[in-house]
Amino acid sequence: MTRSSRIKVSSWQGDGQRPKMANVDDRRPGFGLSDRGLERAGVPFVPVSGEVHYSRIPRHRWEARLRSTVAGGVTVVSTYVPWLHHMPDRGKPQFDGNLDVGAFIDACGNNRLDVVLRIGPWCHGELRNGGFPDWVAAADVVHRTDDPRYLELVEEWFGQLAEHLGRRAGPDGVLLAIQLENELYDQPGHLLTLKAMARQAGLAAPLWTATAWGGAQLPAGEVFPLYGGYADGFWVDSEAGWDPTFREHFFFSHTWDDPGIGADLRQSELSAVADPVASGFPPATCELGGGMATAYHRRPVLEPLDIATVAFCKIGNGSAWQGYYMYAGGTNPAGGPDGWQESQATGYPNDVPRLSYDFHAPIGEAGEINGTHAELRRQHAFLTAFGAGLAELPSWLPEVRPADVHDRTTPRWAMRSDGGKGYLLLAWHQPYEQLDELRDVQFEITAGGTAVTVPSEPVTVVPGSLACWPLFQEYGGIVIEWITATPITLLAGSDVPVLVLLADRSMPVELRLPRGVEVQSRDASATYRLTPSEVPIRLVSATGALDLLVLPAALGPDIWVREHPQRTLLLSDCEISWSGEDPVQVVAAGSEPRLRRYDPADQHFVPVTLDSAPGRTASAQVDEIRAAAEVPASYGQRDGRAASPQPSDLEQFAALYRVTLPDWVREDAVEARLRITWAGDVAELAVDGTTVADRFWDGTVWTVDLRDAGLGTAKDVVLRVLPLASESRVWLAPGAQAVRASQPGQLICTPTVLVEELITRNG
Repeated sequence: MTRSSRIKVSSWQGDGQRPKMANVDDRRPGFGLSDRGLERAGVPFVPVSGEVHYSRIPRHRWEARLRSTVAGGVTVVSTYVPWLHHMPDRGKPQFDGNLDVGAFIDACGNNRLDVVLRIGPWCHGELRNGGFPDWVAAADVVHRTDDPRYLELVEEWFGQLAEHLGRRAGPDGVLLAIQLENELYDQPGHLLTLKAMARQAGLAAPLWTATAWGGAQLPAGEVFPLYGGYADGFWVDSEAGWDPTFREHFFFSHTWDDPGIGADLRQSELSAVADPVASGFPPATCELGGGMATAYHRRPVLEPLDIATVAFCKIGNGSAWQGYYMYAGGTNPAGGPDGWQESQATGYPNDVPRLSYDFHAPIGEAGEINGTHAELRRQHAFLTAFGAGLAELPSWLPEVRPADVHDRTTPRWAMRSDGGKGYLLLAWHQPYEQLDELRDVQFEITAGGTAVTVPSEPVTVVPGSLACWPLFQEYGGIVIEWITATPITLLAGSDVPVLVLLADRSMPVELRLPRGVEVQSRDASATYRLTPSEVPIRLVSATGALDLLVLPAALGPDIWVREHPQRTLLLSDCEISWSGEDPVQVVAAGSEPRLRRYDPADQHFVPVTLDSAPGRTASAQVDEIRAAAEVPASYGQRDGRAASPQPSDLEQFAALYRVTLPDWVREDAVEARLRITWAGDVAELAVDGTTVADRFWDGTVWTVDLRDAGLGTAKDVVLRVLPLASESRVWLAPGAQAVRASQPGQLICTPTVLVEELITRNG
């Protein structure tokens, strides 16, 4: 029996409201905000923002991180400005080195990236005191309120920041937005006070934003409400399982609030019912999980498709802004013996690593580009190429929707449509609990009194499917009624534009054309079955022509789209990046990289010649110098959550391994990464007696940058590995839990260390 799901779409014009842009006084010419989305020079666009923390990245790595961010299709960099990092001692603001936020803004501008500053004063970000310096946290004031004693401290901080930023953050500056506070739920008046104080200090942007999740009470029309969504989180209890607040993000809906984010830090539940998006503002996000941090008691590991599905569903839900936290991981400043991280010792329910803030982000702590980068950048290429049209299309949900977040049999899909053209979005994936196949599926859309069934024959939807199918879209004068392949981008060919799509890994590609449009060199037909290929087919009509390039699903991870100086389609299985009009840079270790560029004129991919030779790889010698001792089942707890071991526990119980690196790492200008495979509880990497990197074990490979860790000139490199007690109550993701279950007693294994030289090639 065919499983048919229906959506009825009507014409929609919106309420036509033009909000205050969250800032009447600092409007920027050509920039606009309506109930549908953002506009620049009268053209709608969908920003894609990624969180990149300058203070957690060495300054000499900023450019590389920003290049990788641009290559991921991100158009906006968002960053906290942590008061804690800049002024640990009152009256001594620090804006040098990797704390030079002004220089970071300049670097973003040089890479065509807009900037959002999240100025706090309280920001969280897994920081000690939520980002307050210790002297602020200890002050006799009522924090995060209009207490004059507190505002006096904030005024001092805002003034110092504004003085440093100068014109960059003035009325004619370059900032896209400023976020006030973070996760403030019941102080709308205080947000207005902070906004006035920031403006008085000289900080300005066309948008002022605030986080809206948790039923936050925001001052009406004064701040742009932004939402979030995480596939899993470290902040729930270790016994909690996969919480419903995470499950919800794998379904299409028009509910934007997420009461789960930050719930561990709230004194009470402020809203049991999610509030609707504020009237006049479009639904938008600033914290879609680009990965997930690791706490000691709970250590989620999310797959790239988990992250991509949450983002994809938000597009189907009508998102006008895709914002990720984090997009590039980093390392906390040392911050003294106790660190500047969130910890139970500083009043939080969670212990996080003192140094590592990798976050399993698309760009890792050591700068490596991972699989999440690939899954997301195809979505970002789509938003850049087609965002102007997509922004005008509201979201519609089917008549029959999943009954609840545990429904595993009802198709999950939505439409973005204006009653004529549109996109059908299908998501059939979730982590941890594998979905079953959906058999005999078709979709019915009724728009303007006309019913459309897609595809023409029922199909089987396999787990892991994300599909976005265009309906009645026009490209280069050619109208496509529908095609069951996901659009990536539109290239400007020499005479005929090229629509680039990606086939689904399970469903056939079917093309339906209106009368008067045909596939060149094929018999005329309304419907065609297409075989994915690296060679396009040409559609022709009396009014135009279009090349249709439907790439095989297997090429999905290798797709890159460069937007400047002209839009270019690239294929590579290596890490590649670019900036401005500079050549593409390819980074690879140990194997000859491949880079190909699509030539619209010749209608095929051509190899790009790369200079230099492959990098070297070698296994480091690892020698045990002290065996691990028997560890206790617990190092303490707070509110029922396990506490992490202290440095003294590692000194007493950890195994010690001396790591001997190959001689070539000491050569001048060698760039390399260490990939450490290990199992246990907590590990630290010490260079000449100083801890330079740390990790809570979660089953993933630990990557360390050789130069940034000081390994190139090290005399003594030691890994300290603490075993995981068999009775420990920490929560592990399924892959790590399987390893734990395979070994009786406490868990520990001798680490292996692979050293990979990184050679940057220009193409």
